[in-house]
Amino acid sequence: MGASDRTGNGALAVTIEIDTTEIASEEGGIRLEPRERFVLHIPSSPLLSPQVDVAHTRFIGSPHVLQGHRLCLYLDPAREWNPAGGISSCLNRLWNWLSDAAGNRFDASTALYHAVGGVLHQSAGTPTIVVREPVPKKRVQAGYLTPRTPQRLDLAFTPQDQQTARLPVITTPAPLPMGAGTTLLQLLQQIDGPLVGSASADSPFAPAVLTSLVTSVVRNAEDTPQYFLLAVPHPAGGPPHLLAGRIPASAANELRALARRQPGSLSSLTPSAVNPTLPIEWCRVSDERHAVTTRRDESRPVNNYQGKGIHIWGCGGIGSWTAEFIARAGAAHITLCDPSVVTGGLLVRQNYLEPDIGAAKAAALADRLRSINDSLTVDVADGMLPEDTEQIMAEADVVIDATVSRAIGQFLDILAQTPHRKATLAQFATDTRTGTLGILTVSAPRTTQGPYTLDALAGASVLDDPHLELYHPLWQDAERGDELVPTRGCSVPTFHGSSADLAAVAATLTTFLGMHLAAPTSGTHLVALPHAHSGPHHHFVPQEP
Repeated sequence: MGASDRTGNGALAVTIEIDTTEIASEEGGIRLEPRERFVLHIPSSPLLSPQVDVAHTRFIGSPHVLQGHRLCLYLDPAREWNPAGGISSCLNRLWNWLSDAAGNRFDASTALYHAVGGVLHQSAGTPTIVVREPVPKKRVQAGYLTPRTPQRLDLAFTPQDQQTARLPVITTPAPLPMGAGTTLLQLLQQIDGPLVGSASADSPFAPAVLTSLVTSVVRNAEDTPQYFLLAVPHPAGGPPHLLAGRIPASAANELRALARRQPGSLSSLTPSAVNPTLPIEWCRVSDERHAVTTRRDESRPVNNYQGKGIHIWGCGGIGSWTAEFIARAGAAHITLCDPSVVTGGLLVRQNYLEPDIGAAKAAALADRLRSINDSLTVDVADGMLPEDTEQIMAEADVVIDATVSRAIGQFLDILAQTPHRKATLAQFATDTRTGTLGILTVSAPRTTQGPYTLDALAGASVLDDPHLELYHPLWQDAERGDELVPTRGCSVPTFHGSSADLAAVAATLTTFLGMHLAAPTSGTHLVALPHAHSGPHHHFVPQEP
């Protein structure tokens, strides 16, 4: 144990030495000295994990080494840092880190931005830059930012409207193992620094970066900040990592003044002309490029809705939640149909908001779904049902009846017999008494019987089985007290149930239907939530061949 000191943020900095002679080294791993020295930063709060730095640059460029000197011991401190274990748990983690690093057991391709040096200094108050388009393989190119909200800007490579601001998109010649700095001059120095590897003093790239910045800044309005995007090659190959920076408005004005003073071509500007204190603020990047992003629901049944065209008839307690789950699952096109209007009492359990009161359910829900996913197309069909139902059977991937209407259910049975039907037909419902039971009936494309008929066949089987008494209410007439009359007067009776009940039922049925899209079969699923009488439970009634 060596010297200790307090840092500016109150952390205790302790210098330690570790005997590493027992750690085995493998080809491709980092080379350890017999005794390695580290600086352990212990935060004043046990809620924060300790950090470990080295004073040398021997580990530079290795996965999980940030800015050449910080070892990334905790990828997810919330799960990996154990305050109850004390400092010994951190030291054990450091020992394991050194063993993996020396043994070449790190995978650079999964090291996030660590392999390009990292940006440890996210700046407060900066917006998030959303990137969805692939970044063209050019050294320097123009990009355009469109403000969506005060905290979000969207990147495109063609101007979208008059609000767009120009920014340079710069592909650096090599990774930035020492990071990107906190000033413009530091960034320019890092790009052509001696530790970068591929940069050459005979062909420095920093002047081109400065020229592209100044070219953009003079095209943007005075007193506006200047953004830029760095596409940093990843040592493990594949798409570049993206870093987004912002030069504040006052500093951007300084660059504009520099350009006005520059005689002749802007390309003659050199880093030596830049004020060394001109700051960079680093923005968060929401990198949503398909090449680098894996959907969090990739291996789940709802992933089968991705890219599909879905019809949802009935946007009430079950249908409104189902629509949102399918929208989040990546459906390409959703058509909603429900002639009812949102009233205040529905907000207790349906997927609507105060501003929706008085609006048609389908239209209000469509607006909500569009705000979930920019790439989703949402249409609203007028009336109780769309007009082109036979065409829907031939073109849609899924039609969900969540209306609890006998008439619509019987009509869907007729449509099930449409020749060459493509659509999987499904019927969603819950029980009247509690809203904790769910029923999903699926008619696969080659099944001539529709969900309404299959539901009746399943009901006859379930009612004859005393072991399935839990589900008998789904086919029995409601008894006195089972139904809820929400307001005085001639109010249409409805079922009991909360938003938590209905969202859980809808989520479960949506998941089961997703499984049928992967393996088309027909039948009826019965589910009971954990707090249902005799729940949790699931039973499937297959269609008889």
